[in-house]
Amino acid sequence: MSSQGVPRGAVLAVVHEPVALSPGGPLVLELRGPLGPADAETVAARLAQRHRAFGVALDSHRPGHHTLRLTPPAAGGLAALPADLLADLLAPPPPGGEILPVTGHQQTLLRAALTPAPTGTGTSTATGTSTGTGGSSDGSDGGDGGGVEQLYWDWSGPFDVARFAAAWQSVVDRECVLRACFDWVAAPRLVLHARAEADIAVCSPAAVTWPQLLRRDRARGFALHRPGLLRLTLLAAEPGGGAGAAPPRVLLTYHPALLDERGVHLLLREFYRAYAAGGVLPGGERRPDLRDHARWLAGQDTTAARQFWARAVPPPRAATRPGRPGGATGQSGPGLLDTRLRAPETFRLRSWAALRGAAESSALHLVWALLLYRAAGVSGPLPVSFGVQLSGRDIALPGAAGIPGLLDSPLPMTVTVDPAAPLASLLHQVRDTLLDLAAYPWASTETIRAWAPRPPAAPAPAAGPVAGPVAGPAAGVGPLCGAGGTLVRFDGPLVLPKVLRSELAAQGVHADTPRSAAGAAGGPLTLAARHDTAGGLVLGLFYDRAQLADEDAAALHSQCVRLLRALPEFRQAQASAGQLLDLLARAATPRMARPVPPAAHPALTVLRPGHPHADVICLVTAPGVPAGSYDLFVRGHRGPEEIVAVHGDGAPGVLPAALHQAAGPGRRLVLCGCGPGGRAAYELAQRTPHAPGMVSAVVMTGIGDAAASASALARGVRSVLTPPP
Repeated sequence: MSSQGVPRGAVLAVVHEPVALSPGGPLVLELRGPLGPADAETVAARLAQRHRAFGVALDSHRPGHHTLRLTPPAAGGLAALPADLLADLLAPPPPGGEILPVTGHQQTLLRAALTPAPTGTGTSTATGTSTGTGGSSDGSDGGDGGGVEQLYWDWSGPFDVARFAAAWQSVVDRECVLRACFDWVAAPRLVLHARAEADIAVCSPAAVTWPQLLRRDRARGFALHRPGLLRLTLLAAEPGGGAGAAPPRVLLTYHPALLDERGVHLLLREFYRAYAAGGVLPGGERRPDLRDHARWLAGQDTTAARQFWARAVPPPRAATRPGRPGGATGQSGPGLLDTRLRAPETFRLRSWAALRGAAESSALHLVWALLLYRAAGVSGPLPVSFGVQLSGRDIALPGAAGIPGLLDSPLPMTVTVDPAAPLASLLHQVRDTLLDLAAYPWASTETIRAWAPRPPAAPAPAAGPVAGPVAGPAAGVGPLCGAGGTLVRFDGPLVLPKVLRSELAAQGVHADTPRSAAGAAGGPLTLAARHDTAGGLVLGLFYDRAQLADEDAAALHSQCVRLLRALPEFRQAQASAGQLLDLLARAATPRMARPVPPAAHPALTVLRPGHPHADVICLVTAPGVPAGSYDLFVRGHRGPEEIVAVHGDGAPGVLPAALHQAAGPGRRLVLCGCGPGGRAAYELAQRTPHAPGMVSAVVMTGIGDAAASASALARGVRSVLTPPP
């Protein structure tokens, strides 16, 4: 949709009437939305270009109403639209934009962002859609990306707001990742826009305090269907600027599904280059970038990785939690604890590991493995498993080290802890396991699940009536990182080049090292280690307070630091892991809240009763339906129809039975859905062939905020229920 008459944020509705097709006959779709003839031609031409196997014909009746006929390949005889074609139809790429597939760890984070945590009565946590009275219509809907990451630093030296904004806009123009957003209508995709504006706000310290600013910014989230997913907020200097006055503070917020922390530091380096040059970054777009990485990734031979993960997946009995099962914490929100090992202590730890042929990161992994073992409360050898973060930038792609984006990935490290075995044996285990993992930094928990072997007697799970964005865990596989486990990462902030630091210093500007605020932890618990400027090792514990109470988090953090400080004292070759754990004999083992499975939902919920003989509108829920869109549609609909919601988390065959129950004799169904709910509605209609005529139409929409999505859905429903003039 490229004409100037298309309102910003408008959403297209597509209507399909399921009928019996003759062999080779076309699939007929009605396009309903703010499309003029030229816009509709652009959509049709794009489909013809990207899907050459299909014949594409377009009839324009009037602005806002067009008929699209898609003729499948004669040899294929397809009766249903492929997911990628449906995605291109419901979410046309922006003018000059490009589309990349979302794979691996990024897909996992996107799914997590689209499935919000429970928020109270009336919210379907399994589908990510509200079916009660709530639901806002602000810009954060349509995938508010509940988790965000926040970095902040104080600005030292002269500060020019206009130059600051110009420098960031120059970075946005150069880096395609800052012009990116997500589309998840039918398959997760990354949409690269040709143009985007830097999101910069300035706040006065008289209007908001720093803690308030952090909370408000975190609650604001992101609209994942809009670029860009990084913003900056300036807390201006205190008035007067005298001695002791707080300097300007910069808050940088980004979504972890788009960027990793190293990627953010790469962007910061580019910003400082632009600022030092007066606000303009020299040169054109960065290459290589996300597009080059996607092509490299698509060309990888996965044979060796499949063979490795077939034997390296965590076993079901592996210990993955550093706390014993406990009750509810009564707390909520993210937590953060920081402890620093002084430079001499860090040097001793590094030397102890180096003398045994390992890095200090392996010493950290050893200690974490011992804490997982201790929490399991067993005796004798036991496998433990936790996630380790790999940068993903040391791959065989020239220039990959400089690509900002989400290239890192957490991979599960599984080792066997035997308290009677020497500490050096456990150290070598974690070292060698990490080296094995480093050969496949592009793997992810989702691909590992797909590659994991299944027990011979267990059949592959049958596909449910509504497909989610990604597959579930494989049978017989233990929890993976990001799926109930913990994550250990060793961060290394990117140091600005000496020449650039000198240029900034000549202008009186000192580039301070950003600090992390409590944000998205990537799971229930993340242990992050980094070196400070003095050479000390800083250990940050990011945790979910609903799973780990502050008191237990503090105990766990303290025990981890205690073991790290004591490790260099165990110099004897036969010093055992059990001897190191004996240091914690009198310390209480932390407790973690037991995982609470999501509540089961009925296959069908009546949202609004209608006339007993009127047709039935079925809203199909799925992860990623814009939050609040169905609420707004229900409140705005004025017809006599009954409105129900169908949920796709039941067993196969449940939904068709629920649809029969909803329709009853003489009533027809209109299956509807926004975003991925539209695709689910279309698939549900395809899977109900035994009831010809029961489903009168399927209404599908693209992704927008709640108001735009509800409006598009209403537009499509009206075209079905109201006879044309």
